[in-house]
Amino acid sequence: MKNRRSGRFAKKICVLLLIFWGIVACSAPEVTQAQLSVVVNADGKSYQIELAPGSTVQQAFEKAGIVLSELDRSDPPVYTILTDGANVRLIRVKEEFEVEQVTIPFERQTVQNESLPVGETRLSQPGENGSKEITYRRLFENGMEISRTEVKTVVLKEAVPEIVMVGSQTPFTSLPIPGKLAYLSAGNAWLMEKTTGNRRAVVTTGDLDGRIFSLSQDGNWLLFTRDLGKENVINSLWAVRIDVETSTLVDLNAENIVHFAGFASDSKTVAYSTVEPRSAAPGWQANNDLILVGVSPSGFVSKPRSLVDTNSGGVYGWWGTEYAWSPDGEEIAYSRPDGIGLISVQDKAVITPLRDVIPLQTGGDWAWVPGIAWSPDGKTLYFVDHVAPVGSTSPEESTTFDLMANPLEAGPSVNLSSQVGMFAYPSASSIQNGSGSLPGETASQLAYLQAIIPSQSETSRYQLAVSDRDGSNKKIIFPEDGAQGLDPQHVIWSPAPLDQGGAFAIAVIYQHNIWLISIADGQAQQITGDGLAVRIDWR
Repeated sequence: MKNRRSGRFAKKICVLLLIFWGIVACSAPEVTQAQLSVVVNADGKSYQIELAPGSTVQQAFEKAGIVLSELDRSDPPVYTILTDGANVRLIRVKEEFEVEQVTIPFERQTVQNESLPVGETRLSQPGENGSKEITYRRLFENGMEISRTEVKTVVLKEAVPEIVMVGSQTPFTSLPIPGKLAYLSAGNAWLMEKTTGNRRAVVTTGDLDGRIFSLSQDGNWLLFTRDLGKENVINSLWAVRIDVETSTLVDLNAENIVHFAGFASDSKTVAYSTVEPRSAAPGWQANNDLILVGVSPSGFVSKPRSLVDTNSGGVYGWWGTEYAWSPDGEEIAYSRPDGIGLISVQDKAVITPLRDVIPLQTGGDWAWVPGIAWSPDGKTLYFVDHVAPVGSTSPEESTTFDLMANPLEAGPSVNLSSQVGMFAYPSASSIQNGSGSLPGETASQLAYLQAIIPSQSETSRYQLAVSDRDGSNKKIIFPEDGAQGLDPQHVIWSPAPLDQGGAFAIAVIYQHNIWLISIADGQAQQITGDGLAVRIDWR
């Protein structure tokens, strides 16, 4: 019995073994994937490494124990999946910054000087080289320089131009003049003092753009704008003392001044308005703001204070607002395309509109702004009004412009002269003793431009007109009938009588030269002849 059971058990074991080996024989053979063999070349050495299939270049560097810096690159790139037998190359990249000082050669400028005989030259200002610091980025690959790029430039010292005066003396008679007459010619500022023959250059940078050019009330400062060629900057505001032999330019740290900047009556406070440069015409978007800074006799400039914040400026406000200081410095008049008004300097910048003006539809990329001027006693504001036409023409397209006086104490605006033209630009004289209608009365006179063709005043030339402060006794004094007229401009009164006879004079730019016209008899005298005058002021 026992033997029979043992035999059966042995048979079962044999059957199970046969089944097991049959299953093993029927299963698929197992294949082991081979490792990738890759060569890594880096830092002058070659590394033969084995990697698992699907590995990247980055993993090859890690397997070889090579650390990559931020600038290093590889061939192929680190994210590439490798194949068997691939070659990987590491390119070590390094950057260095090199600082180099470079000389800025000075420019040579030639300036005509009518105070010198023709043909004579004189060195007015010796040239001096400037310097700048240039930073270069040098790029190296595996120790070899592949590029050198300028990344920063800092001007350490501005070059001073050499200025040579060349005589261009003209036969004009030298006239005695009161005060100081400043004028802008060929990008430089000049000053006449005591006589028209006594003239000297006060700013010789050659970059004055003429947008701002005005003297302080005491005649000690000249305020002006310069175009320094900076990208996305229209200009910058500067001042210079002209009552000292050695003058120093003072940067007022203000940029993009197009419409207004001027000294108050104290000759210590400057107000200015700014714009934002734009690529589209007219080249700016006005801020219509008003900012004040103080300037000490030594040239120290105080921190700017905002009197009027940036605002829309009303109709056509993108063009901008004009301003004018009152004679006492307590108010500033404003003029914009749709009206005029006052801004209190002392009383928390209270704005008081005085008169609405019909905005002119120019049909172009510019806007018309009414010309304004204060009377010398500060009681009247003169302005040019845009008058609605009679008929079917829309008010905005009217070609009628009248000269008005707006009393500030009481009463409505008064029409002083009709059909003067859009660019009449009124200008009041200082107080003139004995010029009133009653014996011993003190009064002033009014000068303005009269369009030769009032209905086409945008393109018309103008004549210089003078009247009493109430618009009476109007007379045209320059140029004579039939002669070429004046270009639109702000005419400038002499600060005192031109001679012992008590006759005041008006300075104008006529055919790019300066002329003085006596209001007593209309006698005109040309005082420059180089044909380069652009702006004038007289204090």
